[in-house]
Amino acid sequence: MWPFIRANFAYMLSGKLRSKRGYQPVAGHRVPADFSGIGVATAANPAIDTYVIQQLKALGVRQVRLDFTYGDASNHVGRFLQTLCDDGFSVMLHLVQPFEAARNMQAADAQQQWQEFVADTLARYGDRIELLEIGSTINRKRWAGYTLQTFLTAWGLAHGEARTRKIRLAGPNITDFEPPYNIGILSILKSCGQLPDIHTDNLFSERCTEPERDDHKILGHRLAPLGGFRLVKKAFVLQEIGQHFGVPQLHSPAAFWTLPRIHRLLPDGEQKQADYLARYMLLCAASGALQRAGWGPLICHREGLIDDGVEDYPQLERITHYVSVLGSNFRIRPAFKAYQTFVAMIPGSYYEACLDDADGLEIHAFSHQDRLIHVAWTINGRVAALRDIYSAADLQAAACVSRDGEHLKQAPDFVTESPVYLCWPKGTHFEVNKHAALISDLAIHAHIAKCHFLYREGEWRGAILASDTDEFELLKTALNPDNIEAPRRDAILRKARNAIWTIPDPRDPAKKLVIKQPVHMHLHKKLLDRFKPSKGLRSWNGACELLRRGVETARPVAYLEKSGDRSLTQNYYICEYVDADFSAREIFSAFSKGESQYQGVSEEEMYTQLAEYLLTMHGRGVFFRDLSGGNILVSKGSDGRLEFSLIDTARAHFYQRGTILPKRIADLTRICNKLHAEGRNHFMNIYMDKLGKPFSLRWQLPFNIYNAKVVIKRALKGKALKRLFKR
Repeated sequence: MWPFIRANFAYMLSGKLRSKRGYQPVAGHRVPADFSGIGVATAANPAIDTYVIQQLKALGVRQVRLDFTYGDASNHVGRFLQTLCDDGFSVMLHLVQPFEAARNMQAADAQQQWQEFVADTLARYGDRIELLEIGSTINRKRWAGYTLQTFLTAWGLAHGEARTRKIRLAGPNITDFEPPYNIGILSILKSCGQLPDIHTDNLFSERCTEPERDDHKILGHRLAPLGGFRLVKKAFVLQEIGQHFGVPQLHSPAAFWTLPRIHRLLPDGEQKQADYLARYMLLCAASGALQRAGWGPLICHREGLIDDGVEDYPQLERITHYVSVLGSNFRIRPAFKAYQTFVAMIPGSYYEACLDDADGLEIHAFSHQDRLIHVAWTINGRVAALRDIYSAADLQAAACVSRDGEHLKQAPDFVTESPVYLCWPKGTHFEVNKHAALISDLAIHAHIAKCHFLYREGEWRGAILASDTDEFELLKTALNPDNIEAPRRDAILRKARNAIWTIPDPRDPAKKLVIKQPVHMHLHKKLLDRFKPSKGLRSWNGACELLRRGVETARPVAYLEKSGDRSLTQNYYICEYVDADFSAREIFSAFSKGESQYQGVSEEEMYTQLAEYLLTMHGRGVFFRDLSGGNILVSKGSDGRLEFSLIDTARAHFYQRGTILPKRIADLTRICNKLHAEGRNHFMNIYMDKLGKPFSLRWQLPFNIYNAKVVIKRALKGKALKRLFKR
């Protein structure tokens, strides 16, 4: 351990760990034609071999990584390896030592077994493979079984066999960004004369949620921006570590986003997996630090580009040993098409430049001999206007390709979290606004089943959600602020600080839209809200973020606001009308009066299903801040389940992880205000039980304080105060 520790102290004190290249890609390098890789496996049925080969060809990837362990030479894995080689694939053969064997590598018989396995494998396949990789997530002892010493023993034996046969060797296969392992191990291998030809590290970004974000696992969520350890910078750091010790080429053999991890916050798991794959591969290619980057398993339920329909997870993590394909009920995922598009567009290109360094907006330029490609995207939930980046003429001349390879009839209005490829003939000259940025404070739900259109007419700006261009033009005309009339008395739903009324839906007169406009602003609110987005925009953002996180709310249609409006009232939020059966306030009031049911819904049904809904909401990082009973609408589904929908979304706050318990309690105190004490305690016990916590006195106190606050507030506003002044 001392050489390991000493090497790390020396490297860190030299200041090299921060990397002088920062976190933005450096222009002027060629992306290797063989840049893209994929992890493959098969099953006992030979038909699976055929299917995998077909999908690899459809994907356009010729570089594969195959895990190979004791006994595989005589089973279906050996058969598949021969098939891959016969078909001309470049194979990185990843030798995986079984867990118990790795754990016992200090024993002479384990060492002999390993050396014989390596020698036999190389004698069989050494002249047919591209690379031999040794090391399997060695910084995860609970997965791989290695200590530092036992890994170095295994490495030394394999290194000798590879050098004897002049086979290119890759390793040590660190997983995630944990550079002390890279520094310490490469230093020891250099001192022993056992360096690999290729430095490998599974450069995951999954733990950061998004490829562009600072890694909070290093300095924590609050201090993460100080380190600036984003994907590109991490690639720079690892490449420089390899260069320092004499291994300049860096490969990331495997990375992926598992669907369960995505689903912690976002329900559109497969769409987000495709977004992350495209963005990860584009940043890896732009960095110039990686000679190759690969996705993990091609086929499996949790991480694969193809779902095999088997939800059972193997005992050993697939990043350590991708043993086999478990099922045969295959389904192509969006991530497959996203990777297919990347492979067709980027490998073999020249990286021209990063065209925008605005935080949250990425624009990268690549070129081939015949065409120029710009790829643009944003971080999750945010947008930029394409017309703020390119002129209308340049956008009209561009061939636009979606993340999944669909050729678009015209450029979209917005750059979103799903990358879009803009292509022009090589030599086309045009201006790019390098100061373009995200549209301030605007959030959208990119994977909703409609298109977002930019609204800019005269002094008015906003966004409209529509199925297609024709519907957008219809809504644009009908919702033009000049055409929005004062509400009829019979259409008014509420009129206090905000006016809320209904109008016929221009898309279907049998349905209604709801319009919300602020009409009265207290002086202190005028002062405070001057520094905030308009109420209309805040309502739109709240609704979009709720839907993006899988929490049902009234469906947004548009927001419109007047530029430079000092009154803060010239803005509208328009959403679809929710024809609910009742509100949570109504049913809770009924229970408080002693009723055991309300419209056929029992207390137990209401408490249990509402708790599930709110647990989902809070678990996905929502702090609603106005969770009164009147803002939760309830509909009775045909299957007996209750369907909940939130309204009045302007005050909601959102986080990148689950909402902390004190904020959850702050929400729940509001909704329980109308409940009797027994009902409140029962409802809260259901909610807290799901969190594994008791509804103790500590958490009961905020409810009592809030109830007292409401009583005092009503008294000050109501008849009691008037009687006092009369006296």
